[in-house]
Amino acid sequence: MHRWSQLFIPTLREAPADAEVASHKLLLRAGYIRQLSAGIYSYLPLGNRSINKIVAIVREEMDRIGQEFLLPTLHPRELWEESGRWTVMGENMFRLKDRKGADLCLGMTHEEVMTSIARSELRSYKQLPQIWYQIQTKFRDEPRPKAGLLRVRQFIMKDSYSFDIDEASLDASYNKHYNAYVRIFKRCGLEFVAVEADSGAMGGSGSQEFMVYTEAGEDLIASSSSGYAANLEKATSQLAPVEALAPTGDGSLEFIHTPGQRTIEEVGNFLGVAPVHQIKTMAYMAELPKADHAKLGKLRPVVVFLRGDHSLNEAKLLLIAGGELRPMTPEELEATFKAPAGYLGPIGIEAAPHPKKPGTLVILDKALEGRTNLIAGANKEEYHLRNVTPARDFKPTVIADVRNIVEGELDPIGGQPLRLGKAVEIGHIFKLGDKYTKSMGSSVLNRDGKEVTPIMGCYGIGIERILTAAIETSAAANQGNSYALHPAIAPFQAIVTITNIGDAALLAAGEKIAADLEAAGVDVLLDDRDERAGVKFKDADLVGIPYRINIGRGVAEGKVEFLDRLQSITEDVALSDVVAKVSERITTTLRNPLSAAGL
Repeated sequence: MHRWSQLFIPTLREAPADAEVASHKLLLRAGYIRQLSAGIYSYLPLGNRSINKIVAIVREEMDRIGQEFLLPTLHPRELWEESGRWTVMGENMFRLKDRKGADLCLGMTHEEVMTSIARSELRSYKQLPQIWYQIQTKFRDEPRPKAGLLRVRQFIMKDSYSFDIDEASLDASYNKHYNAYVRIFKRCGLEFVAVEADSGAMGGSGSQEFMVYTEAGEDLIASSSSGYAANLEKATSQLAPVEALAPTGDGSLEFIHTPGQRTIEEVGNFLGVAPVHQIKTMAYMAELPKADHAKLGKLRPVVVFLRGDHSLNEAKLLLIAGGELRPMTPEELEATFKAPAGYLGPIGIEAAPHPKKPGTLVILDKALEGRTNLIAGANKEEYHLRNVTPARDFKPTVIADVRNIVEGELDPIGGQPLRLGKAVEIGHIFKLGDKYTKSMGSSVLNRDGKEVTPIMGCYGIGIERILTAAIETSAAANQGNSYALHPAIAPFQAIVTITNIGDAALLAAGEKIAADLEAAGVDVLLDDRDERAGVKFKDADLVGIPYRINIGRGVAEGKVEFLDRLQSITEDVALSDVVAKVSERITTTLRNPLSAAGL
């Protein structure tokens, strides 16, 4: 039996001043973690128990669909150069040299290592599909570690990789992971949403993130009652129709003198037009990868035209631009537009005929497609233009959705209003295609004896993020002062609190109930400390144990107080019934995790 008096549980009355979000404060106060340095934490006994329970759930569900590996943390530079990511990962990667001067890195992820195994061992379609996973420590040289375990430099990840012969088989592997993730997060008691997401540096044809809404999150998620959900980097919406401005004169381009009027707001006030009738111009230079230098050059001008009341989503733009972006310098603006900032517009720019052809990449946001009689900069100091009509007056290189959606706009599938909210990512699944197998030379023989490249998927879960997301959502319901973890991931499922160990009857009753709970299979903690009852109650709430049995004066009448902290229920229960009551409540919650938690 676990006794509080014999465990190391260094609780704190107050959170350290540098702890910002609720989970960080509570993990420190509850004695789950201690910080070693920025973004690096030690897991103390309670934290380690919860982490191990989460790992056990993840492992059990992953074993249903795949096979567990344990791969090296140290990776040679050459492996990452084969995939092209040694440079792409930049300063996010921890790099070091061995005693012979060879370059190594600490693994952030293991696509390269898994692919190296696949190319050495997989020879035929008969060996496919394969799903390989591991649960291991990862490293990222996070520039601004913060929010406790949410943004760290060392973390535990479940990462898995599928190898398939064709798209249909990849779809099956992807769906297996999706369903496994749903089971994992439900078993951990999390209320989550799966959203369309940007694949980022991982690459590939598509991905979904599993997100938990919380104010501690750094991602913005758009969702609606239609079931639509997407990361802001991928979210789209239906726009209400806009009545066009009446043309002036014969409807052709017309210069307007706009002295000193540079911004959308200034020009709108000066001309008496709303931002929705204006074109916003944004100008960047894209630093292209080396493979494109011969054809497109090292730097490429990228010009984006948006509706005046919209903002640019740089993640969407990056997918089209093909390189890292920075704003144009005044000299670059002059070379591209022949005009200073504040009067930039689309007329006269020499747009590339295709994204893969040389020249300025000109992108028209889809919200401007089909619009007429707009106001735009004239590429002439102190002048703007009326009656600007895309397609008639200028031809962009590409028309694409590159804007941020706005809360309240209608979703694209059911036409319901979109809600924007902060969220924490707890898992991410990707369809990688042949990005790694092709670059690293992995091949197998298909049914016809022809050599083909397998296609991959990769799938990650942040183990600590499950714990922090659970604490954040529970703490939000408790004004940030305490939390209750789901019994599947709490360090203990129940705590028996003896209010006065000096009372022999209370001590005996507490010892018996704790022993009986343990015999019934409940993971129980007995608080047998010589402390005041109030201190024990606060500590029990602080460490997140979901069920509490208070052994107090009611014992004389054959009763104890039972608290279900997940549902905020307190009731008196007969001594003879309490073990069955707690066991039944835990069993029900484990079987129906979200409904039992009141979600």
